[in-house]
Amino acid sequence: MGMSVGTGEGEEEETMSEINVVPLTDVMLVLLIIFLIAVPVVIQTVEVNLPSVRLLPTTTKPENVSLSIRAADDGTCEVFWGMTPVSSNEMLTRAVQHIEDEIERFGGAENMTEDDLPEVHIRGDVNTPWRCIGGPIFVMQQAGFTRVGFISEPAPGQGIQRL
Repeated sequence: MGMSVGTGEGEEEETMSEINVVPLTDVMLVLLIIFLIAVPVVIQTVEVNLPSVRLLPTTTKPENVSLSIRAADDGTCEVFWGMTPVSSNEMLTRAVQHIEDEIERFGGAENMTEDDLPEVHIRGDVNTPWRCIGGPIFVMQQAGFTRVGFISEPAPGQGIQRL
């Protein structure tokens, strides 16, 4: 902001109060350049082709393993193999035995295809923390299960629809 107090030649002294717009313009140009540089960095995304299936029906095979997981009142995680509660070590032992039994039933791993392998279906309670779900997934993958799926309940009035 500039200010001038008269000319000094005996004229009436008037204060001049005009805004100096040069610094304001400089600041605006600098901000414009910053935004032009920063916006493309923020907007960058990885191109991903997501599946267009809303709800996929589960095909239940007898050799599939059903795990139910929930958090107990004391904060611990409860895992059930079918209806039987299991610990992590017991789950790993049962899972390895289950995979070995399936391989033996087919007469060896060379006689099996990807579709012949059993799957793990996990039913997780809505209020269960992720650490309770992630642990059993890791244990089942260690045992040799390659397919792990989550069982969910569709919203009321929503049917199975393929796009």
